Amino acid sequence: MYRHVIGQDITGLNYAHTRVPKNLPTVISAQEVAAVIKHLQGEYWLLAAILYGCGLRIQEALSLRVKDIDFSLKSILVFRGKGRKDRYTLLPESLEPAIKQQIARVRYIHNLDLQEGEGKTSVPAALHRKYQGALKEFSWQYLFPSPNRCAHPYDGYICRHHLHASTFARHLHSAVKKSDVNKRISAHTFRHSFATRLLQSGTDIRTVQELLGHSDLRTTEIYTHVIGNRRAGTTSPVDFLISH
Repeated sequence: MYRHVIGQDITGLNYAHTRVPKNLPTVISAQEVAAVIKHLQGEYWLLAAILYGCGLRIQEALSLRVKDIDFSLKSILVFRGKGRKDRYTLLPESLEPAIKQQIARVRYIHNLDLQEGEGKTSVPAALHRKYQGALKEFSWQYLFPSPNRCAHPYDGYICRHHLHASTFARHLHSAVKKSDVNKRISAHTFRHSFATRLLQSGTDIRTVQELLGHSDLRTTEIYTHVIGNRRAGTTSPVDFLISH
């Protein structure tokens, strides 16, 4: 502003960037997860179960396509996750029936779209021409499709996008209110809880790092603070007082 509007340079400023405080993530136990997701229905229940069972970010889960689910290898492909990195995560065996039911629902919706002369899924801007031949294929359809078709915001073709994150957030907020869990819970809370649960069960931290898609191990290590690994074996003085 000073250089281009006022026409005057400012020199000699001596300042440092404010340090961003590091807050420990909120996690919930398996019992608390069950108490929340029992108030979710259908695809919203499945979405929450995948977030907790696979450790995905909400946008990664919403962006899953039918072709990303591999039942034979028990894996899920996370395509272009954070940092535009691909990775594989585990496919929980207990969720296979629900995922197959959801895929059958996606096929039904897709067939209706095809009958009406549509059937295209959405892809990132500028990729429409490259993937045009595949956009009507069933395998490219989103696992959690939007209830309505829309015009692509950049390329203009009529397509069916995935559910919006705010839609899931509303359902999750309602489920939390109905449960007895008095914690601030978001979609990302399930990812935090996934990581801490794996570490508590003895999973190697490198494996957890790969499943979460962290490029730096230090990002994963924050969960060791949450579960108290560095306080393992330490007894509080008040325990001696009360027990004796």
